[in-house]
Amino acid sequence: METLDSYDLAILQHLQADGRLTNTELAQRVGLSAAPCWRRVRALEEAGIIRGYRAEIDRHKIGLGVLAFVRLDAERNAGSVTRELEVHIRHLPEVISCHYISGSGTFELQVVSRDLDAFSQFARDVLLNLPGVKDLHTSFSLGEVKAVGTLPLAHLKRN
Repeated sequence: METLDSYDLAILQHLQADGRLTNTELAQRVGLSAAPCWRRVRALEEAGIIRGYRAEIDRHKIGLGVLAFVRLDAERNAGSVTRELEVHIRHLPEVISCHYISGSGTFELQVVSRDLDAFSQFARDVLLNLPGVKDLHTSFSLGEVKAVGTLPLAHLKRN
């Protein structure tokens, strides 16, 4: 898809707010009939703009009370070391987000855990033993101010 029009933007906004909308409900909200709405959603999916649908789960209600931000330092910033770490990190379900970062450190991870003891054990037994890891530095979330999965779309609107 080269450009997104107002219908595409409306579809994205509504699906970000409620990914469980039926095609009929979505079509009504964006002002299209069902068939063209469905074709547009499919096109957004095929273009990779819509990557998937999932439930948003409250981590506290399922016993994951700790959110840690972990800066992981690699032994060397060589490509092979970085790629090997990426492979291992992708397979750790406790790591809910990982970014390759500039500045000091190699990766910035978001890690969830039941409690501080469980996090400490995970850090010692798993993170520090990943291949090529030199050190890690951890900060803990003391409370969430904002954590939404919706992206701003206003910059895509045509004047």
